[in-house]
Amino acid sequence: MKKTILIAALLISGLGVKAQNWNVDAAHTNIGFVVDYMVVSELEGTFKKYDATITSNKADFSDINIDFKVDVNSVNTDNEMRDKHLKGDDFFNTDKYPNMSFKSTSVKKVGDKDYVMEGNLTIRDVTKKVKFAVHYGGTVKDPWGNTKAGFKATTKINRLDYGLKYNAAIETGEMVASNEVSIIINTVLIKQK
Repeated sequence: MKKTILIAALLISGLGVKAQNWNVDAAHTNIGFVVDYMVVSELEGTFKKYDATITSNKADFSDINIDFKVDVNSVNTDNEMRDKHLKGDDFFNTDKYPNMSFKSTSVKKVGDKDYVMEGNLTIRDVTKKVKFAVHYGGTVKDPWGNTKAGFKATTKINRLDYGLKYNAAIETGEMVASNEVSIIINTVLIKQK
């Protein structure tokens, strides 16, 4: 009988668990990418507009669930002509595919504050599984009483896999822009009240 009551209590208390929602702190978030440029340098860029749905029940975020959407028209490499090229069909084709997205499918804790997050990354009309290495910086209360958590997530993709097909070559035969692109996300999340 005691066992039945204990199981019932656990089930009832489990039903009361509600996913905690988090918002992206846009003032303290950077979604960037890095690509090798003509073998001799790196080119960096960012996306300025994005939206996310983020939930987690656990304090250590080991069950975090992320649905992230980026407005590709907000790409910024500090060069208007290059940004226009990136928005064209050689790269993102923002007229036809204005957004790219990432939806997490699993997260695995691999260290005290380190995780591997797997999910589906969609760029243009191509969706592929990717793995992000995620470092959890910690959780704090800011001076205004908000609970904030910080993360850095990184991954590498082959841009050609997603139809970002531009491939002009320099005299050595190397590509102007490398096929491998590093994606780096530094973000602060704010717990919804």
